[in-house]
Formats: sequence, C-alpha cells, structure tokens
Amino acid sequence: MNIDKIVSILGKPGLYQIISQSKKAVIVESLADKKRFPVNAVHNISALSDIAIYTYDEEVPLRDVFYKMFKKQDGKKAIDPKSKKEELKSFFGEVLPEYDEDRVYTSNIKKIVQWYNLLVDAGFDFNSLEETEEDVKEEE
Repeated sequence: MNIDKIVSILGKPGLYQIISQSKKAVIVESLADKKRFPVNAVHNISALSDIAIYTYDEEVPLRDVFYKMFKKQDGKKAIDPKSKKEELKSFFGEVLPEYDEDRVYTSNIKKIVQWYNLLVDAGFDFNSLEETEEDVKEEE
C-alpha cells in the first residue's frame, strides 16, 4: 500500500486505495470494508500525498505528519478523533508544534487523526514514509 494511491473522496467517509484507472473512472477500494466501486470526474478526490499542513514557516506534507504520529504513538492508534477540542489540539501540538493554529482548524485535526487511525487499522507501512521524507531532504 503506497501513500500516493490512497485518497479521500468528498462526501464519503474514510479512505480509499486506487486499484485501477480508466479514461472515465477510477476504481477505488475502501480501506475499512474492502468494498470496491468506480469514481468518476463528478467526485472530488484528494490524494493524501498532495495534502499539506500549514505551519508558521512552511507547509508540511501530510505524509511527514503521519510519520511523526507513527513515531510518537510507537505504531499504535492515536487518540479518538471525537475527543475534546483541547485534547486534539494538545495532541497535534505535540506531533507538529509549529502548526499554524489560525489556519489549521480542529476539524482538520480530527480528520488527520481519523485518517491516521484508519491507516493503522489497515496495516499501512509507515516506515515507507520515512524513506520518502529522506528522499525529499536529499533533493534539497
């Protein structure tokens, strides 16, 4: 499972893995229940690899945030995304202390924590994100 193939679909809960593509549709599989279905151009799809989190200095790729969460949690699930606002902000502040509190809303933090927990449940290899993070540093 590659982070580049994992997407979020607007209006649908959870995360999906891209299985195949054609000219008119993309076949995705839910990470939660493994159900497959086609997604066409009408749906708004966001690849997790394209999402970044605002900090005061720059935008940090979501893959880096997931890797930091993985290290902080020792590979276990994070807090419940339905936790209180203060708990979510405190947890996220420990993971990414420099995040921009004015531009990263609690709803964003909930979604990130929820996605991280879904990836843990799906058996995602977070160590693959470390390699990507190092590759990016080498390019700079």
